[in-house]
Amino acid sequence: MSALRWAVAAVVVDQAGRVLLCRQAGAGRRWALPGGRLRHDESPPQAAVREIRAETGWDVELVDLVGLYRLGVPDAPPPPAGHCGAPPDVLVHVFRARVRADAPVATPTAGCHLDWHPPDALPEALTPTTRAALADALAGRSGVLRHPPAEPSATRGAEAALGTEPTGGAEPARGAEPAGADIPGGADPSGGAGAPPGQRGPGTRPTSRR
Repeated sequence: MSALRWAVAAVVVDQAGRVLLCRQAGAGRRWALPGGRLRHDESPPQAAVREIRAETGWDVELVDLVGLYRLGVPDAPPPPAGHCGAPPDVLVHVFRARVRADAPVATPTAGCHLDWHPPDALPEALTPTTRAALADALAGRSGVLRHPPAEPSATRGAEAALGTEPTGGAEPARGAEPAGADIPGGADPSGGAGAPPGQRGPGTRPTSRR
């Protein structure tokens, strides 16, 4: 079993209720939530605010936690000699957030096409984790625990779903379906802070609704 890594993402909305999504150049050019990986000296909320500002230029206020989304292939058998192992296990903390101003406060990083989308007109090309997190957030759910279904190609990366998936967004690693493709913001799951031993994100199991 691969080590568990932590990442963050957020469903960011503006005053009009539109959702901010990021489309990476690689991984099928799918849309994902903005986000990235944790540093060893910060909490998930701190990482979310920092990563979103760095990736999008927007300063945001976190409202609550939509849920935890586990990326990867659970209980994958060891690979044959000479072959790559299972993709890393990544636990993404997805927050609900709103912008603090009417315009970005910084210059966003290159490589991510940002756009605002009305909740009832979201793009079809969403990564799996982004799709699951948006459905939960727009339904008003909080505190859900999910393991979004992987796509056929996801065996090449930790869920070719959060943008590249994941973060960011909702299309995380850059390139053609790289490992860690479902991590928000193109974060490399191998560089994130490890979670406490044995901590795992269980399957779909909403714990509360609003």
